Amino acid sequence: MAGQAGTKRDADHLKDLAADRKKSRVNGSITSFFSVPKPSVVVETMPPTRAPTNFDKQKWVATLNPEQRELLQLEIDTLDESWLAQLKDEVLKPEFLALKRFLQKEKRSGVKIFPPEEEIYSWSRHTPLHKVKAVVIGQDPYHNHNQAHGLAFSVRPPTPAPPSLVNIYTGIKNDYPSFQRPPNKGGLLTPWAERGVLLLNTCLTVRAHQAASHSNKGWEQFTQKVIDLVARVRTRGVVFLAWGTPAGKRVTGINREKHCVLQSVHPSPLSASRGFFTNQHFKKCNDWLSNRYGPGEIIDWSLSSKNKTNNPLTNIQRPAPHEANGCEDLAVKLPNAQYEQVFHHDSRIPIPIENADEFDEDLDALEVLAATDSTT
Repeated sequence: MAGQAGTKRDADHLKDLAADRKKSRVNGSITSFFSVPKPSVVVETMPPTRAPTNFDKQKWVATLNPEQRELLQLEIDTLDESWLAQLKDEVLKPEFLALKRFLQKEKRSGVKIFPPEEEIYSWSRHTPLHKVKAVVIGQDPYHNHNQAHGLAFSVRPPTPAPPSLVNIYTGIKNDYPSFQRPPNKGGLLTPWAERGVLLLNTCLTVRAHQAASHSNKGWEQFTQKVIDLVARVRTRGVVFLAWGTPAGKRVTGINREKHCVLQSVHPSPLSASRGFFTNQHFKKCNDWLSNRYGPGEIIDWSLSSKNKTNNPLTNIQRPAPHEANGCEDLAVKLPNAQYEQVFHHDSRIPIPIENADEFDEDLDALEVLAATDSTT
């Protein structure tokens, strides 16, 4: 009898233990029952967006027919894979293949085309898709020798910075007094591109000395796809800087609740005095990036290793609550005021219109100039 009683007690004890364990699983621990769990700290960072791991470039190339492979050899060889993986269907569209046939015909006819062929897609290699933080939208490539190299507004040394880029420097200097213009009047912007600033022209090629000669041939559709791709894939937001009416048209479809869109007049000397110098786009870009991702994700706009524009001395401030995204359209809100006169390469000589070779890219200013000429 005693053995049976002991066995019953053991069985009852095991039942009680099982019941306690079941209750523990249902109600959670004593600590979790009587105290509020500590919230986990989530730090939002700039999300990487890499080319799909299942993209097999060689396998994709093998699916092309001989004409497609011939027409798209430049894209196969020089378009960064992070972009090609996302644009592979776009380059097979009839419109893009027609563009490539046109460029092939231009080349065979002996026409000089800028930028050099191997640099048409340099923007993609300097700024892979997963590194894009900001997008600067240009128009036509520079059309003189030793200028265009695939990055909007940028020129290779020893070519001095063209007038629009000089004005861009002035805009940065107004936002960040510590900014120093590059030595030797330089205009090479690859440091920006490598820091996540996509410097994208609307047209990617041009005939030598013939502005807009490759417009309406298919580049506009392709680069619009690039802009839309950034807006779609960089899901937590990037900054789009659109200067001038043509660039403004490129960002009309951007979700402005997700992304920051900064619009203004073009930095060309024909229009910069109408608001570009005081639009604060470079600081507003960084304010938005800092507010969204933290100070470590802002753009260093310097082109010199000595004076970074993202050091504490620049006193970058977070935007006020009523302008949390820092994306006002200053082209509309800026008051009429007297602005500084535009000068060429830091000299005190005003830029003569006939020497500003990119004026024909500034469609805003050309319309004003045409209206002025018609009334004189």
